[in-house]
Amino acid sequence: MSEQSTIDVGGDLTVHRLGFGAMRITGDGIWGDPPNRDEAKRVLRRAVELGVNFIDTADSYGPDVSEELIAEALHPYPEDLVIATKGGLVRPGPGAWEADGRPEHLRAALEGSLRKLRLDAIPLYQFHRPDPKVPLEDSIGTLVELKDQGKIRHIGVSNFTEDQLRAAQRLTPVVSLQNRYNLGDRVSESLVDLCEQEQLVFLPWAPIQDLNGNPTVEAVARRHGATPRQIVLAWLLARSPAILPIPGTGTVAHLEANQAAARIELSPEEVAELTKAG
Repeated sequence: MSEQSTIDVGGDLTVHRLGFGAMRITGDGIWGDPPNRDEAKRVLRRAVELGVNFIDTADSYGPDVSEELIAEALHPYPEDLVIATKGGLVRPGPGAWEADGRPEHLRAALEGSLRKLRLDAIPLYQFHRPDPKVPLEDSIGTLVELKDQGKIRHIGVSNFTEDQLRAAQRLTPVVSLQNRYNLGDRVSESLVDLCEQEQLVFLPWAPIQDLNGNPTVEAVARRHGATPRQIVLAWLLARSPAILPIPGTGTVAHLEANQAAARIELSPEEVAELTKAG
């Protein structure tokens, strides 16, 4: 990857602009162990070999499984590797997610992530989703306390509206926002622009969606000798310098294909064409 393909997280952590999302190295329904733990660890090691130095995970992926596999595969970590994790969701079962933003839960989640990841501090800790039963100030305030204790380096938020982001920013510097965003789902469009203007990192979850049968995506893919998946990742990279895509997979082959998207250079006309078609 070129020098131009990097982004600063929090102003002091420089990473390549195509990261890895570690949700898919778990079992079906993001629950339990993956079909093959050794293969999952091979994916993580291969990601680092390919230059990935930003890995996004959460204590709720598995739960616990993703964080444990990251440590098993990669600890002791390369000096430039930034691991971002999240807290604030609990898992009653496969495919089920419930918000829990209580201060006591977030403290326990953070301590668990430190232990599982074998870290003294989390480089980027993200509040996974606002809990309607808990005042946002209580949840974010807890993360501020943990940051003051040296257990969190930077605070990010996930699944936030602009009003919720502004409320969090009144309490502490927020360095990243992770919302659903892809070529076919641009509900967070204005938040991407906000992140670019305010030098926040925007982490799009579900970055690869709605590809089948889109003639524009397929035409651009043929032009570049690429796959539709690679083209929509390249579009995200071209959409805004604030975007740090984190495509995830459980196989080395898909990982290598995803990472190859960083080498695709779309023309401004192609970016506009894809944006209009999405």
